[in-house]
Amino acid sequence: MDQRYRLPVKSILLFGALQCASGAMIIGGWEAKPHSRPYMVSVQQNGTHHCGGFLVADQWVVSAAHCYTAQSTPYKVLLGAHSLSDSESTKQTFGVAAIYTHPDFNIEINYDNDIALLKLDGRVSLTKAVQKISYQRVSGDVPQGTVCSTAGWGWIKNVGIMPDKLQEVNVTVIGRETCCSRRYHGNRITGNMMCAGDRGKDSCHGDSGGPLLCNGLVEGITSFGGMKCGKPLKPGVYTVISRYTDWINKVMNQGSKY
Repeated sequence: MDQRYRLPVKSILLFGALQCASGAMIIGGWEAKPHSRPYMVSVQQNGTHHCGGFLVADQWVVSAAHCYTAQSTPYKVLLGAHSLSDSESTKQTFGVAAIYTHPDFNIEINYDNDIALLKLDGRVSLTKAVQKISYQRVSGDVPQGTVCSTAGWGWIKNVGIMPDKLQEVNVTVIGRETCCSRRYHGNRITGNMMCAGDRGKDSCHGDSGGPLLCNGLVEGITSFGGMKCGKPLKPGVYTVISRYTDWINKVMNQGSKY
């Protein structure tokens, strides 16, 4: 299962039987205008990009649960970045005080409920380069054919090339019935997931946890896709964020694991 972030070889072999891979990067996209997506987050380990995320409150980031199942070193959260390597005055870095993965996250079979909340160890300073983003709170499906966008610092080619600067791409929503068909992802697609992609355009390894925006709202969280990104019958799969409004509110209000 393409979890849209880079996995050690052992993990790739473990999930390979599912015919989907985890971790994602932007395929077929382009470099974003610097700081045009001020909600974007790079979650890092040892100074290296690990997964994406997006800022929803002064001290809270939404990401994908599968990114945090095998923590070995502490995470840092980088905000206000366009280039990961350049010394940009807009950057803010925080530690992670707590990670809350959804209690029903299903890593064994199909990555259902692939959502996590990261509580930062401090409150961000909101600037032009660091801003919160709104997410969909009304349950429902984005209509098939809707053109949405996603972004990240994940692979830009299927050979593992990682960009230094934020990339973005437009992808088209694919109906759940189509995405559930055997030619696509089959019965691993649940009502908590949505699919989006176009031939040669996709999220990819390293993009996991980033947002899928439709009509200005976050509708999805980058989760998984095909073993090779950008293939027309294996589009990107995104967690439908509106299914988790109550859980998000509960965690952020009480700050406890559930």
